[in-house]
Amino acid sequence: MDIQLERKKGIRRKHIPYIIVGAVIIFLIGWIIFGDHSSTLKVDARGISIGEARVDLFNDFVRVDGQVQPITVVQLSPEEGGIVQEKVVEEGAWVNRGDVIVRLSNSALDLQILSAEAELAEKQNFLRNTQVTMEQDRLNNQNEKLQLELDTQRKLRKFGQQEQLYKDNLIAREDYLQAREDYELAIQKHALVLERLRQDSIYRSIQVDVMEDNLDNMRRNVLLIRERKDHLNVRSQINGELGRLDIVLGQNVSPGQTIGQINDLSDYKVEARIDEHYIDRVRTGLNATFERQGGNFALTLRKVYPEVREGKFRSDFVFTGERPDNIRSGQTYYINLELGQPTEGIIIPKGTFFQSTGGSWIFVVDHDGKRAYRRNIRIGRQNPQYYEVLEGLSAGDKVIVSGYESYKDNQVLILE
Repeated sequence: MDIQLERKKGIRRKHIPYIIVGAVIIFLIGWIIFGDHSSTLKVDARGISIGEARVDLFNDFVRVDGQVQPITVVQLSPEEGGIVQEKVVEEGAWVNRGDVIVRLSNSALDLQILSAEAELAEKQNFLRNTQVTMEQDRLNNQNEKLQLELDTQRKLRKFGQQEQLYKDNLIAREDYLQAREDYELAIQKHALVLERLRQDSIYRSIQVDVMEDNLDNMRRNVLLIRERKDHLNVRSQINGELGRLDIVLGQNVSPGQTIGQINDLSDYKVEARIDEHYIDRVRTGLNATFERQGGNFALTLRKVYPEVREGKFRSDFVFTGERPDNIRSGQTYYINLELGQPTEGIIIPKGTFFQSTGGSWIFVVDHDGKRAYRRNIRIGRQNPQYYEVLEGLSAGDKVIVSGYESYKDNQVLILE
C-alpha cells in the first residue's frame, strides 16, 4: 500500500531566484518613481563665492566712465582753399576772436581778382564813353529842336503875311495855300521831333540806369572777391585754446576741410558712453554724481545722442555745482548715473553667474551648506553692486554668485 507524502510548506530553494528578481524589480520601480534623479557634480567649496539674499533698499543707478571735454568745441575750416603759407599760432596757445591762426595762398584767386578788376575798369570806361556819346546826341537834338522852332516861327510869319496879301487880293490863292501848308508841316515836324526827343531821353535814362546797375554789381563782385582774399587768413571764431592744428607748411587745403579745433574753456562738460541696455531709461535731466579729491560733485545729463556704436551710446553731462580743482580736458571721472528712486526689495550681490544664466536661474545652497540646488528666478534691475530679485528667492537664501562655466547642465552641486 502506497503512502501519500505531505507537501512541505514555506519557501523552497528553487523559489529564491524569483524572489530576488522580484525584489530588485520592486526596488527599481520605487527608485524610478520616488528617487532623486538630479544630476550632481562635486565642486570645491573654496573656489566658489556665496552671497545672501536680503531685503534692503535697491539704489537704481549705473556707473559709467566719463571724460572731461570743453563745454564747446569750434572746428577750424577755411572758407577758401589754398596752400599753407604760414602757421601763425601753435597748438595749445590761447587765441582771441579774430586772431589769424593760419595764412593760405591761392594764385588762382589772385588771377580772379585781377580779371574782375580789369573787367570793372573796362565797364567803367564803356559807361563814360556812352555817357559822352549820349551827351553829344542830346546837344545835337537840342540844336535840331531849336532849328525846327526857328523854322516854324518863320513859316508862321510868312503864312501870316501871305494870308493878309491874299485877303487884299495881292497874291494868287496858290501862294497862300502853299504858305499855309508849309507852316502846318513845320508844326507837325516840330511835334514829331519833340516826341522823338522825349523817347530818346527815356531810352537814354533806362540805358544809363541799366549800365549803372551792372557797374554796381561788378563793383560788389570785386569787393566779394577781395573778401575771399581775406578768407585765406583762417581766424579764430571764439576766445579759447587752440586744441589741435592738423596741417603742415605747403599742404593743399580744400574749402571746408577741418584743419583743427578751438576749445572754449569757459566751462567743461563730461562725455560718457553708456551701454545700450539702458538706452530706454536714460533721458535728459537725470542726476549724476562722482567722487574726486575727497568730495562729491553733481552733474546733470544734458544731451543723449541717438546713435549706437559698438553697443554703446554717447551722452553729455554738465556741472550743476562746483567743479573739481585743476580740472583738465581728457580727465576720466567715474560717474554714478541715477536712473530712478531707491525702492525696497530682495537683492543679491552681483557676480559672474549672470553671464551663464542670464539671470533666469541660480544655485541655492541648502541649510547645512553641503549641497546647492538649481532654482529658477527672475531678476529685474541691476546696479554696479546688486541685482534686484523679483521672483524665486526669499530673504536669507544663500546663493552661489561666482561663475557657472564648469557646472554645465548639472542640477545639484555637492560642496566639498
